[in-house]
Amino acid sequence: MKIAIFTNTYLPHVGGVAKSVAGLVNGMKERGHAVLVVAPEFDEQPDNEEDVLRIPSIQNFNGTDFSFKLPSGNRIGEAIKSFHPDIVHSHHPFLLGDAAMRHAHQWGLPLVFTHHTLYEDYVHYVLDDSQYLRRLAMELATEYANLCDRVIAPSESLRKIITLRGVITPVVPIPTGVDTASFRLGNGNRIRRQLGIAPDAFLIGHVGRLASEKNLPYLAEAVCQYLETVADSRFLLAGEGELSGEMTELFDARGLQNRVVRMGKLNGEDLVDTYHAMDLFVFSSKSETQGMVLAEAMAAGVPVVALDASGVRDIVEDGINGTLLPGESTPEGFAAAINRMRTLLESDAASLAVNLQRTAMPFSSTHCLDQVEALYLEVHARKHPAPDPKAWDRFANRVEAEWEIAISRARALGAALYKEG
Repeated sequence: MKIAIFTNTYLPHVGGVAKSVAGLVNGMKERGHAVLVVAPEFDEQPDNEEDVLRIPSIQNFNGTDFSFKLPSGNRIGEAIKSFHPDIVHSHHPFLLGDAAMRHAHQWGLPLVFTHHTLYEDYVHYVLDDSQYLRRLAMELATEYANLCDRVIAPSESLRKIITLRGVITPVVPIPTGVDTASFRLGNGNRIRRQLGIAPDAFLIGHVGRLASEKNLPYLAEAVCQYLETVADSRFLLAGEGELSGEMTELFDARGLQNRVVRMGKLNGEDLVDTYHAMDLFVFSSKSETQGMVLAEAMAAGVPVVALDASGVRDIVEDGINGTLLPGESTPEGFAAAINRMRTLLESDAASLAVNLQRTAMPFSSTHCLDQVEALYLEVHARKHPAPDPKAWDRFANRVEAEWEIAISRARALGAALYKEG
């Protein structure tokens, strides 16, 4: 099968969607499928990339992980015509997502859309605290999903959310796969030695993008309260983002600069070993659709303390593989939960280890790729053969695609304005 994948973020960018798409691409190639990736240009991308079409773009648009596509002539159309895909898979409902829909409709191809995130949680990058823009983002994603043949949701909780919002296209919950075998084996002592952390120190850790939507000031306050009461504890914060400086200032203001270790973006062996260096992973985001870092931590044998939220509740089982606190919990309550988990680790580490591996199994790359591959085959089998690509037919199909996209945008705008009033 030939699969055309459209994404607004891709390697070498480090982020959840980029990692998800890269894993999908590599997995499908290993299974013998041909893949064409249509993605924006990024700094430090390889000079020669096989089966990747890079589109000129403005990177990190308004501080987000997304890239704003610039005009590129008919490069995408020519690439699609040459590649002749069997299926189109879009990973965003805008920018290159629009191009995915246009070309899928133009050539009569089935279109799959992965609804990676709750897009309304990112509107603050465009305009602070705009309820109108939040509603518009929800409506746009819903209208886009309803023009597709299938929608993939990274978790069951997200499937329920977008269905309630009005997505009538069949939605299948398939998480982003994690290489559980690689995460199971790591050298945490190497990281501790590198960072000067004692082998017997109780190390709390967090890995992720340091962004406003991740509820990180709350997490910093909870961690500070724990560090201030437990002398042998340390905190490891890995990641980069617009809150990087603010996080450092928060810990410094409490006099904890010698108890907090900062690391930048991590991948590969460094990421795996960093998880293994931790005793406990802490997570306070309320905007997750899956929480891939939670699956990675558990695959590495690290229990989690987290706030109840979509995506998080699909993996954290309270008292089984960690602690799942109510979303309105105070930082004091979160700090107390860290202490309870430490006690559980000291008294029943063996049971926790078994539960963590059991939890991680459904998130294995092999299992998740099996589900995506089966979905591709099902959708392709149900679709009528692509029309004969005569010039007039292609033009008519493209006009129809543009019209459907325009109508969907108008519906979304009208719905947002109606709710505003």
